[in-house]
Amino acid sequence: MNKMTSFLFGVISYLVFFAALLYAIGFLAGIIVPKSINSGPETSLVSSLVVNLLLLGLFAVQHSLMARPFFKHWFTQYVPVPVERSIYVLLSSLLLFLIYCLWQPMTTVVWQVDTAIGQTIIWAVFAFGWLVVLLSTFMINHFDLFGLRQVWLHLQDRSYEAIPFQTTALYKFVRHPIMLGFIIAFWATPLMTQGHLLFSVMTTLYILVGIQFEEHDLKHALGTDYEQYKKSVPMLFPRKPQE
Repeated sequence: MNKMTSFLFGVISYLVFFAALLYAIGFLAGIIVPKSINSGPETSLVSSLVVNLLLLGLFAVQHSLMARPFFKHWFTQYVPVPVERSIYVLLSSLLLFLIYCLWQPMTTVVWQVDTAIGQTIIWAVFAFGWLVVLLSTFMINHFDLFGLRQVWLHLQDRSYEAIPFQTTALYKFVRHPIMLGFIIAFWATPLMTQGHLLFSVMTTLYILVGIQFEEHDLKHALGTDYEQYKKSVPMLFPRKPQE
């Protein structure tokens, strides 16, 4: 894969990711997109549960496995190093679209907020969660996180250098603000159906488990710097950083 092909592949992967992110907002909010979490023909509760759990499980395995250092080491024996991150981003995004397309609605209402002011507040929290997700990616390095920096450096014939460990903005108050934003967005809805509840519960559990793997890798890569950071900054519930 030559430099320009690698770069174009990285750009396409990023655009697919961004489309998947935007679709996720509409999917959970039930707006604009052709299929949302509560739309489509319903089947039996058991079959819907099985299909939805399989979809979420498939994403969880791919998303977690391909992020591990041992997998990256093995994978880059067969694919160019500059596009490894882009491949990861592309496959994750395509699996998200698979979830959107094949998700089985489970529309029994668990709770519902009917008042206009209540709905407005909840939708504001929903938007806030997604804003936290997006802004948090730029507080580290958005383009490195989603593979564009790697293919851009390769296009310029420059060696890749990892982003130095830093704790800026929200990262001074919580170690995983991106995951916090996702959790907020997943749970903030004025109409919680069984399907949406299943999605929220399982993705939250996956986030909590995934963080443990990520922190293990960060501790191994950064050593005492991350250990000290872990001691002074909470994982998901923000607080004033310790002196």
